[in-house]
Amino acid sequence: EDPSLERHFKGHRDAVTSVDFSRAKKQLVSGSMDSCLMIWSMKPQMRAYRFLGHKDAVLCVQFSPSGHLVASGSRDKTVRLWIPSVKGESTVFKAHTGTVRSVHFSSDGQSLVTASDDKTIKVWTVHRQKFLFSLSQHINWVRCAKFSPDGRLIVSCSDDKTVKLWDKTSRECIHSFCEHGGFVNHVDFHPSGNCIAAGGTDSTVKLWDVRMNRLLQHYQGNSVVNSLSFHLFFFYLVTASSDSTLKILDLLEGRLLYTLHGHQGPATCVAFSRDGDFFASGGSDEQVMVWKTNFDADYGEVVKPQKYSSSVDGTHGTGSEMDGGIQHKKTKTQDSVRTHEQQEEETSLANTLEHIMGQLDVLTQTVSILEQRLTLTEDKLKECLETQQKIIQNKTN
Repeated sequence: EDPSLERHFKGHRDAVTSVDFSRAKKQLVSGSMDSCLMIWSMKPQMRAYRFLGHKDAVLCVQFSPSGHLVASGSRDKTVRLWIPSVKGESTVFKAHTGTVRSVHFSSDGQSLVTASDDKTIKVWTVHRQKFLFSLSQHINWVRCAKFSPDGRLIVSCSDDKTVKLWDKTSRECIHSFCEHGGFVNHVDFHPSGNCIAAGGTDSTVKLWDVRMNRLLQHYQGNSVVNSLSFHLFFFYLVTASSDSTLKILDLLEGRLLYTLHGHQGPATCVAFSRDGDFFASGGSDEQVMVWKTNFDADYGEVVKPQKYSSSVDGTHGTGSEMDGGIQHKKTKTQDSVRTHEQQEEETSLANTLEHIMGQLDVLTQTVSILEQRLTLTEDKLKECLETQQKIIQNKTN
């Protein structure tokens, strides 16, 4: 089946700039030029939440890996961390001296990387929003910055027409890719962490191998590429372009698979859900659209790497071809049962830890919100005291 439009959400009052799914696909967040965030429920008939706080256009949004927080960046030069509940409470910090174009959580949810028109990339702790360090070799606006899946690298793209790769530990730029002929709007890591893709105003999408620092593929389109997103399991990439289309590229065969029409005007942002079953797009038509991928499961067999076991002479074959004997097969079955039990235990433990981390995120964020409120209360009390002192002084004089 071809990808199909499942639903579309209307509520923003200006162009949609950014979209992202929560981990469990229960919610979708969008940011807009109308200065609002909106949290949409994927369940039918469930109300949407509109979050107000930013003083200017919201240009980027992202759910934390646990799904318990949402980060947003704005033209008001601030970053906000929200608890995506009915109250929509948030903490705010002045992140940059220019517009914040990009926010991205590390895969462990502990760090946040931001990119700005002040030409810098900054890394922060999520808890307490403590500034860690800045990366500053771009010579024009930085449009996007992302952590690698393992958190060791950061990739960034800029209006200086470069894509830069940074080592998070040494904080040095380890390579600059200069093949783009225009501003580079968006960049992302493949889930494997081995390659990156970037799109820009030269209407191209380029893929590089980050281990060899070489160009792998080049796609020439007809319009500005505003955003892109990798599928988690398949070697597919979806792009959003100013010609109002979404395009799905097959990276294995190096060809265009689908061109999707839906938006009236430029498609500004696109993102796959965590499992790749859906993708969402936003546009200048103020709409958020949710698409079902419908990728053929059989096709995935071509994509999934085959598991091989090596024989003594170094040749390769599938396990079933090489294993012989009934006793050996029994042992394998017993092993597989134990492995299955271990996997279930590990999954349960991982889910428990993830839940604890998520609750920690919420608790920390709640403490930060209370601290900000206390600070505001203290400031108001000081103002009141100063006003009273002035009144007393005037009366005395």
